[in-house]
Amino acid sequence: MTTWQQFLAQHGAQIADEDGADVIGYPPAWQDDSLQTGFFAPLTDLGLILASGDDAASFLHNQLTNDIEGLGVTEARLAAFCSPKGRMMASFLTWKTEAGIFLQLSRRIQAPIQKRLQMFILRSKAKLADVSADYVVLGLGGKAAAQALQQWFPALPAQPFAKLDNDFGSLIRMPDADGIARYQWITGAETAMQAWPVLSAHLKPANTSAWRLSEIQAGIPRITAATQEQFVPQMVNFELIGGVNFKKGCYPGQEIVARSQYLGKLRRRMSIVRAPVAEVVAGTEVFSGSDASQPCGMIVNAETVAAGQSLCLVELKVADQEAGDIRLGASDGPVLEFLPLPYAVLDITQ
Repeated sequence: MTTWQQFLAQHGAQIADEDGADVIGYPPAWQDDSLQTGFFAPLTDLGLILASGDDAASFLHNQLTNDIEGLGVTEARLAAFCSPKGRMMASFLTWKTEAGIFLQLSRRIQAPIQKRLQMFILRSKAKLADVSADYVVLGLGGKAAAQALQQWFPALPAQPFAKLDNDFGSLIRMPDADGIARYQWITGAETAMQAWPVLSAHLKPANTSAWRLSEIQAGIPRITAATQEQFVPQMVNFELIGGVNFKKGCYPGQEIVARSQYLGKLRRRMSIVRAPVAEVVAGTEVFSGSDASQPCGMIVNAETVAAGQSLCLVELKVADQEAGDIRLGASDGPVLEFLPLPYAVLDITQ
């Protein structure tokens, strides 16, 4: 157990398993209004890969869906690593510091993704390192989050995906959830432990599920082991939230991703839904109530949002969504209630 994990255990948290996939032990966020008023969560379910070396930017630029060569030190970007068939094997939040370029992804898939990326380095002057244990990542949200952070960051990032760096680490403004600002603070364990008493005086400590719930509210998908190679980026709205650059050069699957964009062949999109089920698992298929023969979509991410209810991101056929009556797990399963996304969905089905 790391020093940070020991600290968390002393402050009421529990590590769900040996991989550190989740922090649990605090009351679920849906039992109170902390997502709106203010919360902070240790994001132990996320892993970090550091790419360093003279060719790190060009190497990643040639592998990911976004422009990494043009990535500035005052911003973060989403990006995907796709199979040759254009299917997402991982989704990243990526940013640059003096140390190199960071790739943040689901911790469960980090090792195989890092190994696969390593295969393509060849003669490039680039190195990939697992630095998950070297940093602490905190997710903060709610109306009180900005004030709580000002002791370390007097000027906060003003726009989504803007980033600030100082002696206390990196602070990234994430897309709002329910119209309320959210932040990721990437720092060292010592700084995080010193900040804990101040943060907890303003914000409620929360489980990692609280942050994932806010990600769903913001319409931000995360690829996990259950959904690898299931989606072309546009199927989960990834280009709408800045995760795909169509002007950059080639990368694995680029031809299929571009064809989906420009030839109007995509007939699937991602939406937010409420399910009348306490626990929904990513990768669960959804069906049209009028067609039991085959699924029309899949759950991308899901978290409990109330007693007996879950909030989910679901990818499905646009035509079936427009027809309504979408069911979870089977054509006679629980009915899904569609909720508005916080961003506009462009029509590329014409």
